[in-house]
Amino acid sequence: MALALALKYRPTQFSDLIGQESVSQTLSLALDHSRISHAYLFSGLRGSGKTSSARIFSRALQCEKGPTSTPCGECDNCKAALENRHLDIIEMDAASSRKIDDIRDLIEQTKYRPSYGRYKIFIIDEVHMLTKEAFNALLKTLEEPPDYVKFILATTDPLKLPATILSRTQHFRFKKIPHKAVVAHIANILDKESVSYEPEALEIIARSGSGSLRDTLTIADQAINFCNKHITTAKITEMLGVVDPYTLREFFNSIFQSDEAKLEEILSLLEEYECEMIVDEMTLFLKEALRSKDKDFPVVLVDRFLRILTESKFLLNLNSEGSFVLLLMSLKMREAMKVRDIDSMIRELESNLFSSQGLVSQPLVSSPKNISSPKPEESALSCGKTALRENLFESLIVKIYDRNKRLGEIFEKNIAFVSFENSVLSWKSKASGEERTMLVQNYSHIKMMVQEIYGVLTKINSIQDVQEDPVFLENQSENIPIQEKPILEQKVSRDQNFEAEFQKKTDEVSQKPVLKAPHEIFLEENKELVENIKVHLGATKMIILEDEKKDL
Repeated sequence: MALALALKYRPTQFSDLIGQESVSQTLSLALDHSRISHAYLFSGLRGSGKTSSARIFSRALQCEKGPTSTPCGECDNCKAALENRHLDIIEMDAASSRKIDDIRDLIEQTKYRPSYGRYKIFIIDEVHMLTKEAFNALLKTLEEPPDYVKFILATTDPLKLPATILSRTQHFRFKKIPHKAVVAHIANILDKESVSYEPEALEIIARSGSGSLRDTLTIADQAINFCNKHITTAKITEMLGVVDPYTLREFFNSIFQSDEAKLEEILSLLEEYECEMIVDEMTLFLKEALRSKDKDFPVVLVDRFLRILTESKFLLNLNSEGSFVLLLMSLKMREAMKVRDIDSMIRELESNLFSSQGLVSQPLVSSPKNISSPKPEESALSCGKTALRENLFESLIVKIYDRNKRLGEIFEKNIAFVSFENSVLSWKSKASGEERTMLVQNYSHIKMMVQEIYGVLTKINSIQDVQEDPVFLENQSENIPIQEKPILEQKVSRDQNFEAEFQKKTDEVSQKPVLKAPHEIFLEENKELVENIKVHLGATKMIILEDEKKDL
């Protein structure tokens, strides 16, 4: 009777462990130098080698030539341990024996010396399943067991263990086995079993195992029977119910080529599968395409597709219908193909300008000579970039119109584009009165839309057109409220009169009956000044520290 692959190829030496080099090396050195602790804790993902390591370590302790990191496998102790019949290696499943009475029986056995081997070793699997009372009963014995007693605890969830247990053990963390190591191990076993296979099929099997070597070998065992000792990608996808990578490639090709008929055919095929699994497989497919530097999948496009898949995953978490999510995902991907980044737009604009003027596009070389007399192609490029920036400003106006028609009208009427250099957008404003107030009130929204179009690091430089402001010309010498003064006049007035105004206000506060805190009176009587600071300095909140309150 043939054994399952997971049992037939179970590790019997530390060197047989896959992907756990740090654990096997530490335990081997501890055995070779006789630095053996009384209690160990092995934690990690299922199928990562915890129980196998515990059995290897136990056999290494009991070997007649040991303790040694390489048990002989020939002595009576090794043979009994390999056949799971050693009297002094006691395995206990805490998932089924989790009560305090079970732990009391275990503690009772620690009172008797080993009858056959060098140590009495207790392997407790899934130790996190023990009850609170059972843990408490185990504490004292775990901390100070007899010299001939060793404990090896194994768990998939160390966070559920009490801190008192963790502090009494040496903790070894078994990491997830790397994907490449799993594939190589499966290939090695299939070669020994004389089973032919396609490399892509092994990738799918290893991915389905989710890092657990035991689960992966179980799937491989099933695949050998299903594929009749010739494992192919088509058969594996059929057996596991996953999407064939070829189908995913055809899906993306139909989007690239705008082949509506082919895309509808593939979507009908994909509706037969679980939508969440399709999204996961597409994510892995794009990840591999990006890693292999596939020219059909540039980084910008992969980034957009991954964002769409993330949104689709979120919709599925809201219990949206799978077919609807698939259709919406395909529509978004087709739209993503139409979006071009700013660099490509600049290159296209340059190309159009050069072709219309009979010029050839070439890199510009900065030198002292061409600073005073720019070349024709440089002038054309400069004009092209200026035109592009003005087009972006027109897009900003359209975006403001979409948000608020009245605000868009005021913005278009009063704001004129000046320049966009070094992530600073400069415009000239001639707004006054109510129109200016409305622009000020919606400044945060306007800034957000500016950063959406020009970039998140964009800053705004607003230049007040004082020469065209009739209010400023008629009232230059009058005492105009600070909200109606142009920005330049406000700055001068604020610089010259701030100290006198501040002293005046503090004198008034000191003469009044103290009914409120001084800083509250100051803020209340200087609402216009505070509002002006918020508007023109970009402040959204004003905080007076305790030291400043005392000064006021």
